[in-house]
Amino acid sequence: MTEMTDGVLHTLFRTEQGGHEQVVLCQDRASGLKAVIAIHSTALGPALGGTRFHAYASDEEAVLDALNLSRGMSYKNALAGLDLGGGKAVIIGDPDVLKSEELLLAYGRFVESLGGRYVTACDVGTYVADMDVVARETRWATGRSPENGGAGDSSVLTAFGVFQGMRASAQHLWGDPTLRGRKVAVAGVGKVGHYLVEHLLEDGAEVVITDVREESLRRVLDKHPQVTVAADTNALIRTEGLDIYAPCALGGALNDDSVPALTAKVVCGAANNQLAHPGVEKDLADRGILYAPDYVVNAGGVIQVADELHGFDFDRCKAKATKIFDTTLEIFARAKADGIPPAAAADRIAEQRMADARAAKAAKGSSAAL
Repeated sequence: MTEMTDGVLHTLFRTEQGGHEQVVLCQDRASGLKAVIAIHSTALGPALGGTRFHAYASDEEAVLDALNLSRGMSYKNALAGLDLGGGKAVIIGDPDVLKSEELLLAYGRFVESLGGRYVTACDVGTYVADMDVVARETRWATGRSPENGGAGDSSVLTAFGVFQGMRASAQHLWGDPTLRGRKVAVAGVGKVGHYLVEHLLEDGAEVVITDVREESLRRVLDKHPQVTVAADTNALIRTEGLDIYAPCALGGALNDDSVPALTAKVVCGAANNQLAHPGVEKDLADRGILYAPDYVVNAGGVIQVADELHGFDFDRCKAKATKIFDTTLEIFARAKADGIPPAAAADRIAEQRMADARAAKAAKGSSAAL
């Protein structure tokens, strides 16, 4: 970023963005790299979060996305029971055009320069093969291939965790964790969504899908011709008799237009930052729609990549991801007890864990000073 505009500066220092510890603007002219690494909190440990590669409309939009996503990772990691803080990175540009080995290596050097305060992984626009390249320049890259000491595709456990969140939602609302006979709409059947469809069908659910990519739809339909396809997301959310809506694409799916149109009784999906703005969770509650907070139910992937730091074991990770069922139920119970939406209840639980960690560190520091 050759120039920092007033808009970017304003975005960086907006107090409502959550008090980030550190934001790093990265540029490598030779490879064309322009990136933002945002560290929201290290109260619980190093900040773990993926790298998103996306053609943003402006540098300011990229910074805002990094700030929002990194804050979400702090809460996600806290509620997943991980001793890790929250961070996120975005690389600015069209990955189909800009991505190269040289660029990924340059990015890896920036990650390494942070000395372990930030641990990266895959996100939208980045894949296991990309993390293998990044890892050549830094020790702090997860989501690598098994051949390179990694866990492979984290989408597998992300989908499994969302499925556990759906089961918890069904238990809370209907008194039974099975999805048999329920109609579930999945918006986006790419990296995570197509695995989620598998779980739903195995459990006996009726599934309706949509995706902007024809190849993603075809992959599901070739294997499961019984799945129904909606024309687009607008048609999907209006599906008659819908029980659960699962946003599994980009963020902002729950907004002032979509919430009034929803026919589902539950929203539980894999997408990050599903609430377009503060207050949407109240709109959902006012309509009697149960919302399973996205950063709670989609934590299976981060559980998987975090395990690479200790020597990856899939069964151990799956056992941890299974606990998303219990965590989701705990959040619903807290929301009911406090008379608040589930998203607010989840925030309170995560914030308490981070506050307790900061207090413990401060107490330890005071004792050491004595």
